[in-house]
Amino acid sequence: MKESQPFAFNREHFLQKLQAQPVWDVVVIGGGATGLGIAVDAASRGYKTVLLEQADFAKGTSSRSTKLVHGGVRYLALGHIKLVLEALRERGRLLENAPHLVQLQSFIIPTYRWWDKLVYGLGLTLYDLMAGRLRLRNTAFLSSQETAQQLPNIKTEGLTGGVQYFDGQFDDTRLAINLAQTCAEQGGLLLNYMPVVNLLKDTQDKVVGVQTKDMESGQEYSIFAKAVINATGVFVNSILHMDAPAQAPLVRPSQGVHVVLDQSFLKGENALMIPKTSDGRVLFMVPWHGYLLVGTTDTLVNETSLEPKAQEQEIDFILETASHYLVRKPTRADVLSVFAGQRPLAAPTIHTHKTKEISRSHSILVAPSGLITVTGGKWTTYRQMAEDALDLAITQGFLPPATCHTAQLKIHGYSLEKYPADPLAIYGTDKAGILALVKQFSDLGQPLHPRFPHIAAEVVWAAQYEMARTVEDVLARRLRVLFLDARIALKMAPKVAQLMAVALHKDAAWEENQIQQFKQLASQYIL
Repeated sequence: MKESQPFAFNREHFLQKLQAQPVWDVVVIGGGATGLGIAVDAASRGYKTVLLEQADFAKGTSSRSTKLVHGGVRYLALGHIKLVLEALRERGRLLENAPHLVQLQSFIIPTYRWWDKLVYGLGLTLYDLMAGRLRLRNTAFLSSQETAQQLPNIKTEGLTGGVQYFDGQFDDTRLAINLAQTCAEQGGLLLNYMPVVNLLKDTQDKVVGVQTKDMESGQEYSIFAKAVINATGVFVNSILHMDAPAQAPLVRPSQGVHVVLDQSFLKGENALMIPKTSDGRVLFMVPWHGYLLVGTTDTLVNETSLEPKAQEQEIDFILETASHYLVRKPTRADVLSVFAGQRPLAAPTIHTHKTKEISRSHSILVAPSGLITVTGGKWTTYRQMAEDALDLAITQGFLPPATCHTAQLKIHGYSLEKYPADPLAIYGTDKAGILALVKQFSDLGQPLHPRFPHIAAEVVWAAQYEMARTVEDVLARRLRVLFLDARIALKMAPKVAQLMAVALHKDAAWEENQIQQFKQLASQYIL
């Protein structure tokens, strides 16, 4: 199968380019939200930039969020005014720079005590005011009848009304892929399945680069750079230990879990927010890609993993809490997929088991060796984190001065056409390339499964133009099916493997191995 159009976002192309550059300005370790944001910023400032990711882009935390671009209502309640102001500003910028991926989302808090309606309403009105010119829509007080109409499946016994407010919603992994493409358009180089295995140091014990290994070929590379930035999320401690084995942990992982239900459990376009569950945490029920995403718990854990498993008590807590608000009680049999993600919270200096006591604000540290580490934060503030990290690298003398341009930089695919009116609109301007594939090969217009809008051309596009290397890359992070309905993803796997084998010039053994690996993975998403 021939490529329908040339495009520089290609792994083989990047490997060739990697060896042609003797010294880079910036090496970014980590291909999640933070690392990709830093790479975009660095490349757009004109720095020679390379990003290395141990697995696929956004494989970890960044593909497992609640899919919200938000200021953080709960942080306002905790008094974190600066963090909320920063996030609200960045929310507005994301809506402006990636309208094909970020959209307005209505949230309703049902209230069963009259004073809750007043307290939440006043707090959210302040939330609106803090957004300034980037405000989305005004918070509204709803009667019990209006609340029941907006949330058709909500329990009405004792309902006193509700509060409606607005935030942003997005597809986290599609934004990650578009950020990687934006970086490439700005002259950056990105490689997935390229873990850093060691840091390179000079005779004065200063970090001067990294040693990395291509997981596909086994070849190792020594990459020299003026600035090395550790942006590996919950894995920052492992890179820090390469630099200083005695380094105390910088982050403590917190695990969030989401269960996915049929959207019939909460009909309509409004999301439901429970600001205070039985143990004081927040729970969201959010419509997403035609399904209902319910989560998240917030539990401190001791082990980090690229594929964390949801604990049974976390799943039970989500279903039990949801049953207090929904007419139809969800059971384990109703769960179409369950996934867990780990977020990097700044490690506390005193012993604590409560995640709300651990900082969610981002922090940037420079080690004596010169290694820069960025941690904390969240998807919404990824751009600000990147700007802060590069500015610090400049003030530390690692890089020559250069101005940040990302506040107004349009993200790859920028388009005003909206999903889900057209399923391909989520690709933005890349939609034309997918349609060109269908025009060239008519069989690529066939659907992968009747329950999903995805067509075969999307698989070929992901393999040729989005650096998808495995069936998991496609079904988990390019098309999101694994996160929505794991059983249907299993049914799609053979067809996806077949299409990828042709697009990537792989043999039958590769194809069968991919199917078996995906079956093993998908079983973890099924209860």
